[in-house]
Amino acid sequence: MSNNASNPPRFKLPQGVLTEWWRPFADYLAHERRYSPYTLRNYFQAFEDFYAWLTEAGLTAKGFDALDTREVRDFVIEAQRRFGRRTLHNHVSGLRAFFKFWLRREKVKRNPFLGVPLPKLERRLPKFLTEEQMTLLLNGPQRLLTNESVDAFTACRDRLVMELLYGGGLRVSELVGLNCGAIDFESGVARVLGKGRKERLCPLGSVATALLGKFRAEFTRTTLPHSPVIIDRHHRRLPVRQVQLLLKRYLALAELPMDLTPHKLRHSYATHLLNAGADLRLVQELLGHAQLATTQVYTHVSVARLKEIHAKAHPRG
Repeated sequence: MSNNASNPPRFKLPQGVLTEWWRPFADYLAHERRYSPYTLRNYFQAFEDFYAWLTEAGLTAKGFDALDTREVRDFVIEAQRRFGRRTLHNHVSGLRAFFKFWLRREKVKRNPFLGVPLPKLERRLPKFLTEEQMTLLLNGPQRLLTNESVDAFTACRDRLVMELLYGGGLRVSELVGLNCGAIDFESGVARVLGKGRKERLCPLGSVATALLGKFRAEFTRTTLPHSPVIIDRHHRRLPVRQVQLLLKRYLALAELPMDLTPHKLRHSYATHLLNAGADLRLVQELLGHAQLATTQVYTHVSVARLKEIHAKAHPRG
């Protein structure tokens, strides 16, 4: 028996809408703004969902230029039943950018998403590992090598992956995209291509730099400028998914929460810097955050940790 009734076919944008409205915007995001494929995918899903809602509401005949704030507000209210608050904020951000793009090209006269009220986001503190937990995690590859559960290549490569994520505060996409020519081994600094194709300098730390030198000398076939730093045993660039899976292995070995991701090592990097007294704006620059407010969330983590220590250690805590 067919289950089409319980699983309706996915809505597809009309070809004319894709050609006329979406593709010029997507090309602009990809080639001029240098947005990542993940952002493009999320923006497309937001646009597709919005157009599906317009179709169901019978508003497509009006055209994008005729939409007003009231209709957009109705869309946001209805979308709250289908999406979490953070997803909804991301969707509206993409749609706001879409209308801004066409407004500049004078194909629409207004951006109906400007000023549209959104549900307030709950401020979530980023998860991070303590310094002791990080040490336990980073020791995992050597433990497996000692037990002969992995070979020398895997142990060195996996330790290097985690050292660069934590020692350099890299995003996982930045890590797998890192090439040999982007690293100055004398200074231990990498030129990293971050969000929006913005380049920044990242000190990697003495431990990561030394391990990187060892990995290159013993396991890398070529160190040409465009050769990937992080490779599989066939000397191919390691995909993001493989980094996520290898981290799961060492989280389990260290008996740490399995929901931690590579990005949580970046959170740990920022939190430990601030706990040690690093300047907030310096940490912002190291992380490649466009806005200081994005970095400030880590100060809340640090304060929360200080309060916890005070409560446990002080007689009046």
